[in-house]
Amino acid sequence: MSVRPAAKDPATTPISRKKVTIQALHDMRQSKTPITMLTAYDYPSALACSSSTLTDITLVGDSLAQVCLGYTSTTQLTLPDMIHHAQAVARGTTHPFLVADMPYGSYYSSVSDAVANAVRLIQEGKVEGLKLEGGREIVEVVRRMTEVGIPVMAHIGLMPQRHCALSGYKVQGKSVEGAKKLVADALALEEAGAFAMLVEAVPQELGKYITERLKIPTIGIGAGPHTSGQVLVYDDMLGTWSGHKAKFVRRFGNLKEVRDQAVLSYGEAVKNGTFPDPQAESYSMDKDEWARFMESKAA
Repeated sequence: MSVRPAAKDPATTPISRKKVTIQALHDMRQSKTPITMLTAYDYPSALACSSSTLTDITLVGDSLAQVCLGYTSTTQLTLPDMIHHAQAVARGTTHPFLVADMPYGSYYSSVSDAVANAVRLIQEGKVEGLKLEGGREIVEVVRRMTEVGIPVMAHIGLMPQRHCALSGYKVQGKSVEGAKKLVADALALEEAGAFAMLVEAVPQELGKYITERLKIPTIGIGAGPHTSGQVLVYDDMLGTWSGHKAKFVRRFGNLKEVRDQAVLSYGEAVKNGTFPDPQAESYSMDKDEWARFMESKAA
């Protein structure tokens, strides 16, 4: 195995940035400095997020169900799954504020069970905050968590954990009634103590309105350019995910093409005998030592 513990190279170490806190995020909202959030699912993706001082929040998103574990939806992700991946991300995270999704079903049965599961994610997963999908129906869960010191990022609009109940991954809040419900949910969750609000797949006018009504930062994904910040799934952003591309996704790289070409080139090099190179990529024994070995073998 070629991989050994990484040596810290001063030439490649990113410029240090002070650890991002909830207060720092609120200050950014106040000064209208856009907040940058990316998902990460393991140690390498966490290192990538931390490689830029422009990353403010790293989210261990439950989208890891599809992009990392091959599940068909986020509803199949378990709490142990999330804890395992959160631990890996925590080991690679430096300055970004670290948040993890609470998996489907882990905060529904009772407030006490929800808090217990949240404590596990904080203690075992080593994250700093938790994201919960839901509206006014989870207000008491959010309130209790924040009362005991667990930072909560609320998530309204399109909620992937409820895609079956929503009849698919559809834009939310397009009607007057739907928009009013989302505003009411947002205000209730803010009042319950949420430190930030993720707003997914809503009309940009509504994203702007909710942002102006709240006193906490909003993070948009498919909510237009007027939220306090933006988030994208890591694999969508890099172009490594071959699933459905939502309208709000912009690919900032095409690593899938680079990756697949590298795999192909490796296979070709092995098949045609050009890898490994006998000089540059192979070890050799001292000639005299090899001669002695051959003599001893003959004997």
